[in-house]
Amino acid sequence: MNSRLRALEAEAIFIIREAVAEFRNPVMLYSIGKDSSVLLSLAVKAFAPGKLPFRLLHIDTGWKFKEMIEFRDRTARDMGLDLLVHVNQDGLKRNISPVLSGSSVHTQVMKTEALRQALDEHRFDAALGGARRDEEKSRAKERIFSHRSPGHLWDPRNQRPELWRLFNARLKPGETMRVFPLSNWTELDVWEYIRAENIPIVSLYFSALRPVVEREGRLIMVDDDRLPLLEGEQPRMEWVRFRTLGCYPLTAAVRSHAKTIGEVIDETGSAALSERQGRLIDKDDVSSMEKKKREGYF
Repeated sequence: MNSRLRALEAEAIFIIREAVAEFRNPVMLYSIGKDSSVLLSLAVKAFAPGKLPFRLLHIDTGWKFKEMIEFRDRTARDMGLDLLVHVNQDGLKRNISPVLSGSSVHTQVMKTEALRQALDEHRFDAALGGARRDEEKSRAKERIFSHRSPGHLWDPRNQRPELWRLFNARLKPGETMRVFPLSNWTELDVWEYIRAENIPIVSLYFSALRPVVEREGRLIMVDDDRLPLLEGEQPRMEWVRFRTLGCYPLTAAVRSHAKTIGEVIDETGSAALSERQGRLIDKDDVSSMEKKKREGYF
């Protein structure tokens, strides 16, 4: 492992331990993606040989790729994780979905409201997540210890300064904190760390022949029969992979023949566009992600 990765690893482990020391009831958010896999690996290393001193929380919308759910359950079983899976039952009763309701309503109900429900129900006062500043412009505004007012609301203009490595973890009743140990990592850092530490990840990140339809220039994988085909559409097999993972109707694949981590790293290093180019929820409206985050989205 090179010196840059060692420095990032040491910083992330320090932040994870600091969060455990400062907060009464922290939880780690687990989205099953590559960043979550790195964060989980760092947390295990931070407290080895002991068990993780917090639970993992997955907000399940019911629309994740099948391979993601299989990977989540296998990882939890093999590692003996205390994994909490939360679904917004009210959203299920209302048949909220990315297909019928649209990406904006689906994200608000099945992700943002679901996350707020889970944090309140279990009285978590801090949520550690794998978000990075280089992913999206609103995430670049997050502090490492990112304060949330009652109701899990975020005001990017009212965040606490973080001088040197001094994190202000004080909370008033009803307030919570989001903690981002990977803030200073890039997408390439994550991939290089996965290679260096041989961290298991979902196979969707590697190229394979998969059934896709092309809509408005984006390749949407037909993961099950819930995705209605438009008139004239016929799924075709293409060599594709995913740079980021989410609800499958809202996550576009990229054409690629990268089947190994080395090939993915080469491809990532030469990419001209952000990894989130394929996330349709980022494009709902102007400043969409920041608006969602202000309301409590991760």
